[in-house]
Amino acid sequence: MLLVDTSAWIEWLIGSRTGVAVERFIPDREAWLVPTIVQLELVKWLTREAGEEKADQVIAFTQMCAVAPLDTKIALLAAEMCTRHKLATADSIIYATALEHGAEVLTCDAHFDGLPGVRFVPKSQS
Repeated sequence: MLLVDTSAWIEWLIGSRTGVAVERFIPDREAWLVPTIVQLELVKWLTREAGEEKADQVIAFTQMCAVAPLDTKIALLAAEMCTRHKLATADSIIYATALEHGAEVLTCDAHFDGLPGVRFVPKSQS
């Protein structure tokens, strides 16, 4: 399973140079893990940047993937990840969800770089 972090989603959706690099790692729908916090972040960003219709289309796609809701076990692990790795709340939920489901995280956010189970694709400078 591969959990695609919101940063990687956005780069992929806008077709940036970084998004092109991310695209080679994008899994088949059956191997794609989507935490509900990523759905929230995507809807928020897409509605603002691309409109409600595009947001609806992307969320419809995510619902065909393996959706991982935030439950107590993940919440407690996320709290531990906040402390251990100094991650923000949403990022700790994303990382904890991946750990709980045995998934790798695909991200473009530098604060995940170096964490076990993370495939980091740095953002292009141009």
